[in-house]
Amino acid sequence: MNKANVKIPSCIDCKNKSNIFCTLSHDEKDKLGSNKINNFYKKGQTIFYEGNQSHGLFCVYSGKIKISKLSENGKEQIIRFVKKADILGYRSLFSNEPYQATATALEDTYVCLLRKDKVFNLLQSNPKMSWKTLLLLSDDLKKAENHLTNIAQKTVIERISEALLLLQSTYGFENDTNIIDVRLTRTEIGEVAGTTTETTIRTLAKLKKEGLVVLDGKKIGIPSISNLANMAKIYD
Repeated sequence: MNKANVKIPSCIDCKNKSNIFCTLSHDEKDKLGSNKINNFYKKGQTIFYEGNQSHGLFCVYSGKIKISKLSENGKEQIIRFVKKADILGYRSLFSNEPYQATATALEDTYVCLLRKDKVFNLLQSNPKMSWKTLLLLSDDLKKAENHLTNIAQKTVIERISEALLLLQSTYGFENDTNIIDVRLTRTEIGEVAGTTTETTIRTLAKLKKEGLVVLDGKKIGIPSISNLANMAKIYD
């Protein structure tokens, strides 16, 4: 991505369909985007750190981001992935607490920082936006509960399979291929599944041997989503 060639439009003209903003009127979008800050982050750069204070709401114009936490022994755990048109930093913003996780760009990424007062004013005046925000927080809680259950009850190969399906459902496939449209290291995949890099490498090799994935460096293909979902014990 060439930074010089990317111009982020106003909130009024933005074509991204961010869920909680889709009900806003022309004037509300204008108010939301007034004085917003457009930031560029190169791959590997941190957008915000766990423990820092929130000053606004982030909306992703383009790029991919991972959200991670550090355990007491310093081990990183990836808890969520963010894509184009998603928002992040909202839980800390709404609770007026420091960030509970760290956001890092997985590729060159453009992010809009929306002012705290603008977001709060809209939440107070727009019931539909407030309702969509409530649904978003509820969905986050559900996913967190499911993740904790899976870490405790599923085998490593089931967790690795589910991690790959999560990546595919978030970022999709590259055009006309079965290759997941994101590049992660083996360590990062292990951080999603709650296991070590070495175990992740062995597990991916086993999945490849069984024909459930195709490996080409950091590129990972899924020939059959249903077969991999069976391995992950995902049936819904």
